[in-house]
Amino acid sequence: MKLVLAVINNDDSRAAITALTGQDFFVTQLSTTGGFLLVGNTTLLIGTSEERLGELKEILKQYCKTRTKTGPSASALGRSMLNHSVEEEVTVGGAVIFVLSVDEFDRI
Repeated sequence: MKLVLAVINNDDSRAAITALTGQDFFVTQLSTTGGFLLVGNTTLLIGTSEERLGELKEILKQYCKTRTKTGPSASALGRSMLNHSVEEEVTVGGAVIFVLSVDEFDRI
């Protein structure tokens, strides 16, 4: 048994969760905030068998796309992100996936 923690963009969360639950994955959704851009993310907790990890990753790859966004430069961080800071394009989206081994799983 594996526990997958997937951090995805809020814009992708509804479609990804719908696709995952449509394929009988059990998903718990948490609202989280990223540290770099300080924007909202969604962290998914997904329990699955090791045999289905590939299928799960393919669904996330299909629904969690990267894109560019313009925002304050990294040099503005820590300085209240002043309005006159230089903006730069950054890549957002996609998915960051952590796969953890589960020693015990019980459904009560």
